[in-house]
Amino acid sequence: MPHRIRKAVIPAAGFGTRMLPATKSIPKELLTIVDRPIIDYVVEEAFAAGIEHVAIVTGRMKGAIEDHFDYAFELDASLRKSSKHPIADRLLEKTPATGSMSFIRQQEPRGLGHAIWSARHVIGDEPFAVLLPDMLMVAETPCLTSIVELYEQTGSNVVAVERCDPADAHKFGIISLESGASGPLITGMVEKPAPGTAPSDLYISGRYVLHPEIFALIETQAPGAGGEIQLTDAISDLLATQELRPFEFAGRTFDCGSPAGYVAANLHFALSRPDLAAVIEAEISEVFANKPAQAA
Repeated sequence: MPHRIRKAVIPAAGFGTRMLPATKSIPKELLTIVDRPIIDYVVEEAFAAGIEHVAIVTGRMKGAIEDHFDYAFELDASLRKSSKHPIADRLLEKTPATGSMSFIRQQEPRGLGHAIWSARHVIGDEPFAVLLPDMLMVAETPCLTSIVELYEQTGSNVVAVERCDPADAHKFGIISLESGASGPLITGMVEKPAPGTAPSDLYISGRYVLHPEIFALIETQAPGAGGEIQLTDAISDLLATQELRPFEFAGRTFDCGSPAGYVAANLHFALSRPDLAAVIEAEISEVFANKPAQAA
């Protein structure tokens, strides 16, 4: 019986350069999707999957992330003094329980692998989940819940994958597969392969369950793509001794680290809200009605 997944790491130390200038003074993880920060949705996904403790890896200028998940006594008191009890109650309900979150500083930007390694003492010697905070993954069953279920069935490392246009494969971490007796197994992966060299059209899309042996591999990992310590390189080394299984995610994924993905996520979540859908639909209709016709 595999160990239960109790802990998760969310790496949130990046600069968010694709979203500048918005992220010059605001962590990209706190940009809002409608009226909630991006990272709020991701933490909610973690707890919904049965995670008991979430470790968020931050960097300089990211203290506001910790403040967001703290109990804001002054705000609570002010709202209740103004008889805004429903709002205060909603905020209190969303505040994580004491001891259920911790925050770790990645002191220099050395890549995703290094960010995960920074949380090694919080995770300890047990399997754990990883959720990338700029990837909002929407499905009837949350992605991490499905990944944890696959891990519980097999005891294997698991990564979420999705299909991409082969012409775009050089933008992602791409996997190669083989058939196994109990389902497909990942045999290799490459971070941002050169155009035309990708082993498949399946890319790693932002959710993982990993065994703790990954930390020792990251610690000795040489810099990879972009001169950074890449998590995919360490996972590739892990394949020598452990199984890695794919979970092909069939929901919607929004890359909120890019302007297009961020706007699309806002539209999707706004249109799913009964209190906002009619207004947003009317605005979209107005935009298209007044859009200049493109030349043939």
